Amino acid sequence: MSNLKNIRSQRGLSQSKLAELSGVNLRMIQYYEQGVKDINSAQANTLYQLAKVLECNIEDLLERDV
Repeated sequence: MSNLKNIRSQRGLSQSKLAELSGVNLRMIQYYEQGVKDINSAQANTLYQLAKVLECNIEDLLERDV
């Protein structure tokens, strides 16, 4: 499970609610959670908006190589 999905679930937010509150496109949130798009390559503003709504650090959203 992606860090974004994990944190979003812990906060009790749906993907569509996160999109609404953050201003980030719902499709992009889906792509980041599914790994279709690499969240580590997301624009800084996108990461900032997601982190602000989720009340976490930007670093918490990034995926680390195993």
